Amino acid sequence: MNTYDNKINIFVVIFSLTLVLCLLSSITMAADMKVKMEHWGETQGEQVYLYTVTNSSGMKLKVTNYGGRITALEVPDRRGKLVDVVLGFDSLEDYLNKPSNFGAAIGRYGNRIADGSFTLGDKTYHIAQNNGDNHLHGGFIGFDQRVWNIKVVEKSNEVSFVLTYLSKDGEEGYPGNLDIKMTYTLTEDNALQIDYQANTDKTTIVNLTNHSYFNLNGANSSAMNHKLMINADYYTPIDEEWIPTGAIEPVANTPMDFREATRVGKRSNQNFWQLNNGAGYDHNYVLNTAGDLNQVAATLYEPATGILMRMYTEEPGVQLYAGNFLDGSITGKYGRVYKKHYAICLESQHFPNSPNVPYFPSTVLKPEETYSTTTIYEFTTK
Repeated sequence: MNTYDNKINIFVVIFSLTLVLCLLSSITMAADMKVKMEHWGETQGEQVYLYTVTNSSGMKLKVTNYGGRITALEVPDRRGKLVDVVLGFDSLEDYLNKPSNFGAAIGRYGNRIADGSFTLGDKTYHIAQNNGDNHLHGGFIGFDQRVWNIKVVEKSNEVSFVLTYLSKDGEEGYPGNLDIKMTYTLTEDNALQIDYQANTDKTTIVNLTNHSYFNLNGANSSAMNHKLMINADYYTPIDEEWIPTGAIEPVANTPMDFREATRVGKRSNQNFWQLNNGAGYDHNYVLNTAGDLNQVAATLYEPATGILMRMYTEEPGVQLYAGNFLDGSITGKYGRVYKKHYAICLESQHFPNSPNVPYFPSTVLKPEETYSTTTIYEFTTK
């Protein structure tokens, strides 16, 4: 055998070994994503399950088909210790007996609609008035209280929970049969991706979101020390009932300005009419990102744990809610009492009351269209 043949053989061996190692790496990565399913109880005559997936870094996501809820999200802090960064409960019974939106799927319409009514074409629809005279988060029995169908989809570098639900024509007053699919995906690079998709057989309105309450120190203390950045030059002011006034105002030179990472509580006590009016931060921000998933919409950072969360979304807005109505009356996971400001919510969305404000981004969905949007929460440390 000549020198040339030897080189060829060596190349073939190296190539083959590389291919085998790549395949083994892929198999190992798939094996590292561990999925567990357990029966969690029953409600409305339907079976409820809790699903847990853990990636190779130890990050853990728990999802239940009751309300499409994220019940736990454990991420490594700067020391490698896992911290559960979302509020919630240990059991289905607590979710049933202590009404809350912790980790829930929200729809058909996330946030508020004034007077519980809107007009499509020449018809006015009257929907549930479950927040004073107004409509909030889908009504008296929103998606957060429905039992969803769920299936697990496993790939080499991620695991997805695919949740589906058919919201029937007239449910909570909304027109059209709305067929919804939500996909929660945990990736190997410590990201949680939520994909929303919906179709209707009659013109309707849709504004889906997830209502996770984040506390990056594990709800051991207030979240007002978190440093927040929101990539938004404008926000939509609210009236005394938390309904947008219709104005779109600049955040500059106000406590609403989070264009630079700022401690959430730094300016929360300033005598500013919007904070007084809304009992604190509970406002929609007009994102600068124009639906580009490659641009950071918001970041949240906790110095004590070093956990940094980056948010990306295709939505035009994000609702900042600083846990203003947590009052210490709820005891959640690990026996922790949830006090005022013990969480920060960053809800990707179209604007509140959009159906009644023509120049806000439209939330109308027609039968020939598909509603589709993605939001990503990515976790790292610094």
